Amino acid sequence: MKNYDVIVIGGGPAGLMASIAAAERGAKVCLLDKGDKLGRKLAISGGGRCNVTNAMPIDELIRHIPGNGHFLYSALSEFNNQDIIHFFEGMGIQLKEEDHGRVFPVSNNAQSVVRALLQKINELNVTVKVNQPVEAVLFGECAKGVKTKLGEKIEAPCVVVAVGGKSVPQTGSTGDGYSWAKSAGHTITELYPTEVPLTSEEPFIQAKALQGLSLRDAAVTLVNPKGKVIQTHRWDLLFTHFGLSGPAILRLSQFVVKALKKYKVSAVEIRIDTFPDCSLDEINRHLLHLAQLSPKKEIRNVWKGIVPERYLLFLLDQAGVSPGINFSQLSKESIRKTAGLLKAFPVQVNGTLPIEKAFITGGGISLKEINPKTMESKIMPGLYFCGEIMDIHGYTGGYNITSAFVTGHAAGTAAAKKLSHSVE
Repeated sequence: MKNYDVIVIGGGPAGLMASIAAAERGAKVCLLDKGDKLGRKLAISGGGRCNVTNAMPIDELIRHIPGNGHFLYSALSEFNNQDIIHFFEGMGIQLKEEDHGRVFPVSNNAQSVVRALLQKINELNVTVKVNQPVEAVLFGECAKGVKTKLGEKIEAPCVVVAVGGKSVPQTGSTGDGYSWAKSAGHTITELYPTEVPLTSEEPFIQAKALQGLSLRDAAVTLVNPKGKVIQTHRWDLLFTHFGLSGPAILRLSQFVVKALKKYKVSAVEIRIDTFPDCSLDEINRHLLHLAQLSPKKEIRNVWKGIVPERYLLFLLDQAGVSPGINFSQLSKESIRKTAGLLKAFPVQVNGTLPIEKAFITGGGISLKEINPKTMESKIMPGLYFCGEIMDIHGYTGGYNITSAFVTGHAAGTAAAKKLSHSVE
């Protein structure tokens, strides 16, 4: 006789949702996690506030999951972002929608979300085993259960693998699940960091000239070696001691990784546009107009406030313009150069921080081998995958956690249904 109906490996958002979905449908569930507590990635998500989902329309949501988001359409038809919102509100978590569709608890406290999920699995009598690292998933012609590193064998006809990728390893995501998937016959596509800061060897970066400076609502554009646009993202960015970070940069990072590989180059160029709603000519005219209004003032004071002062002085230096000159000493060429840098300041980036420093892992278990409605393996019956271990990745902003909850719900639901069908 089987010990459990469903074993879920991994206590992150996907694993917790899979456990709840299966238990709600009558399955006897065992949830295993190698750490000492569940929900560690949830607890630090959204800067500790937990961005539980994104409220955008489904098609828009999918567009913000550039790493195979289309795979989620079937699962979203059964349990979508609005269902996630209702799910948490039904557990007493009040939610609010912020900019870009991001949804947070009103409490701004990720722990309140974790506590609600833990209370739910407790109410559903899910058996939880922490400090239980899994050594292997057991297979015959179908899934049989797991063997822990302590030597214990736990049997179940359905095993849900929800252990994440290789990003944020301090939460327990260290890539354990890839070897289990391989042993079942699955293909692992190439892994790479996404939603990760970019590195640069530009002299001004190495000199930390702009370290700590933020630019709000800027557009960052990646171009290929011939200058053709590959991708643009608009949001905030941050200069660091090693390169660039911030939401706009994180979103661009996966395209940088792919471009470096595709073009076999050591660095690619991104361009920073601090006036994305204005043309180059409009910026040029605006700078000229301001200078003409105050012809005797130093140009650093005339143009003060159009961008952060530190950035303005840096760009003036890059353009070869002395900040102490006034309109009469200012050439039209100097104005054009400054306008050009405000519109498209070029930065050579040579890579990213390692995958362990990324928010999300790109690549994973090939989706060709997973049923998009049930998340069940097409190779090994009774084996399910959900969350980041699969070859799905989105931008930051509630998209990845939505994917985790949606695929976890699909896997847990399908596992419980499979069991009920086998009993019948």
